[in-house]
Amino acid sequence: MDGTYKDNDLSHVVAADKAHVWHHLIQHKGFETTDPRIIVEGKGMRVWDQHGKEHLDAVSGGVWTVNVGYGRESIANAVRDQLIKLNFFSGAAGSIPSAIFAEKLMEKMPGMSRIYYANSGSEANEKAFKMIRQIAHKRYGGKKTKILYRDRDYHGGTIGTMSAGGQDQRVEHYGPLAPDFIRVPHCLEYRAQWDVENYGERAAEAIEEVILREGPDTVGGLCLEPVTAGGGVIVPPDGYWQKVQEICRKYDILLHIDEVVCGLGRTGTWFGYQHYGIEPDFVTMAKGVASGYAAIGCCVTTERVFEMFKDDVDDPLNYFRDISTFGGCTAGPAAALENMRIIEDESLLDNTVAMGDRMLGNLQALMEKHRVIGDVRGKGLFLGAELVADRSSKEPVTEKQVGAVVAASNAQGVIIGAMNRSVPGFNNVLCFSPALIATPDDIDQITDAVDNALTKVFG
Repeated sequence: MDGTYKDNDLSHVVAADKAHVWHHLIQHKGFETTDPRIIVEGKGMRVWDQHGKEHLDAVSGGVWTVNVGYGRESIANAVRDQLIKLNFFSGAAGSIPSAIFAEKLMEKMPGMSRIYYANSGSEANEKAFKMIRQIAHKRYGGKKTKILYRDRDYHGGTIGTMSAGGQDQRVEHYGPLAPDFIRVPHCLEYRAQWDVENYGERAAEAIEEVILREGPDTVGGLCLEPVTAGGGVIVPPDGYWQKVQEICRKYDILLHIDEVVCGLGRTGTWFGYQHYGIEPDFVTMAKGVASGYAAIGCCVTTERVFEMFKDDVDDPLNYFRDISTFGGCTAGPAAALENMRIIEDESLLDNTVAMGDRMLGNLQALMEKHRVIGDVRGKGLFLGAELVADRSSKEPVTEKQVGAVVAASNAQGVIIGAMNRSVPGFNNVLCFSPALIATPDDIDQITDAVDNALTKVFG
């Protein structure tokens, strides 16, 4: 892991990539004159590209995924050993790793009891949506089919999950979308929609207003991220989640928490919702479940919900008539078991809290130095810095300027993130999600790079 790669060593790989690979989230016109970046190796929190350049990865694989870092041989070995024994069988049957991981996971999620395996976060969310819809037809005469979602939240890239997407630029040009998905307001107090003392409760009451407008007898589910991710790293204000729980119970609405980003330690607890003392009906997860060492998505629910799908054996449509082909892969739960062991044995939840506090403090110090930072926020090792042209008006800086900060950090060998074509006019938040193994030196290197980048771009 010395980064001693030569340009010509991987020239055929670069050529093949340029000729055939369709990259995610990238305008490819630029690759007509420049080469794409090829990530060749990773170890700990560092990755090397095709030129041998070392980068400190402050976004865990670009999309909040590699929670325990790169190069974990024990996870790779667990996957290899399992694949030799049994690589796959349809989820209509069980497997040893799927059963054991389910048992271990439920120990971390009091009140939850059943796991439905899928292959991605988008698919896990689709499963919850389908369960809510089926319950509406089974229990409520087909009326409670509406699913509420929040402005700025993201739940996936399928047509169904995009229909519950609160980031308008991500869904533009992909319509028409699925019916009966209804948006509720975001809860970002920095960009307040109401002038009140208890902003958290007021933002939750806005959800109730939508329920009453639509009709409580038509609303079956509410899907929210515990901390909004790509929509700007939004930590809900005090009082928000408790009020949301109260509203869901009042109107018999199933609460679906999307933990695809926050799950498995990212915020300093096993799951983000556990900071707030709420009791969801569905919890979905993916990304950090196996830290990217294998594909896995999970839709977890309560025994109460599960019982609704086996209460009438004489009805041939009573059970959940769904399948996820690659939910039957055994590599995912095998990797997830070892991933969970690492988090426990290396006390990574405690480290996430400590390093998250350090990074938040560093960003707050940068805010005092750079007036372009209007707000810093986050939970654990999941943080954001909102950049503004003017603190008084909170006018966002341009996307081009945000991109320049990201590029200037990258030039120093530190990969950071930013909102990507999400909220029109407000793609102005730098995003950070270093691996849970981060050290004080790692954190300081990240924020030092941001400091230098801000100076370069804004003076």
